[in-house]
Amino acid sequence: MKTAYRSAMEALYVICMTIAGVSLVVMTLAVPYGVFMRYVINSASSWPEPLAVLMMIVFTFLGGAACLRANVHIAVRVFTDALPDALGIWAARLVTALLCLLCIFMIVYGLRLVDTTWHQVMAEFTFLRVGIAYLPIPIGGIITLLFIVERVWLGEPPASSVMNREPVSAD
Repeated sequence: MKTAYRSAMEALYVICMTIAGVSLVVMTLAVPYGVFMRYVINSASSWPEPLAVLMMIVFTFLGGAACLRANVHIAVRVFTDALPDALGIWAARLVTALLCLLCIFMIVYGLRLVDTTWHQVMAEFTFLRVGIAYLPIPIGGIITLLFIVERVWLGEPPASSVMNREPVSAD
């Protein structure tokens, strides 16, 4: 069961990284297009900025979950590193517990936000409900919580993980 969970988390990690990467590319293309249309063609498009905001939401919550799994997220460890070993272990456990609470908050209140805004449509994308735009919040919370469970239950992801691979030499 542990091997299956680890494999599922690796697959979920790759999916998160792929979606975050695609959203970053779309955002990177949409913003210059909007600037070009507004200042060069003198005919502003209404959709590039809202699309970039949507992609930033996706990038933030799914990419953040993937960064946590890969252990490349922003972490200030000055305080915990300065503690004696026993206290450092308890501080790390406290951080994990607080992160779990944050994930639960994201899931519960993210779903409430999705539900509250579900019947509204975006002005620029009339086919898209506002609630769908907020779905990355609870989804990111669920995925992050799954990655925390993996770390607590199985330990750090192995070195064979996508982000932890050694560069392939040309030899």
